[in-house]
Amino acid sequence: STPIHDCKDGCICTKDQYSRLSLNLECPATGHSGIVNSIAFSPDGERVVSGAEDNLVKRWDADTGAEVSTLAGHPGWGRFVVFSPYGNIVVTAYNDNLVKIWDLETRDEVGTLRGCACLLLSVKFSRDGKRIVTGSN
Repeated sequence: STPIHDCKDGCICTKDQYSRLSLNLECPATGHSGIVNSIAFSPDGERVVSGAEDNLVKRWDADTGAEVSTLAGHPGWGRFVVFSPYGNIVVTAYNDNLVKIWDLETRDEVGTLRGCACLLLSVKFSRDGKRIVTGSN
């Protein structure tokens, strides 16, 4: 596996436990302009998504570190990014208390879950990818 660790302020890095080489996925000049609060690998390990305090969700190529796309639509800062079990959908939860559902191929927002006026603390997909649950205070 490839653990995530802190490189320096504003960067996302992975470190291969076997080669001990780091791959910089993001630095302030080219990636997020705010603190990265959440990051997730796709089920196949080929992609990474990150959510930050700049109100953006970014998708990265896990092998090269190249930014693939940016998703925008939350007015708040990122708390959670979660891949579906099949890797084609990402769910984001930000401090705006909205949960947004994104199609990664089209980069379209395909749904928004509303209703919780409290702080979201957790977001998960069911194993079959058909349901999303949230936890809050």
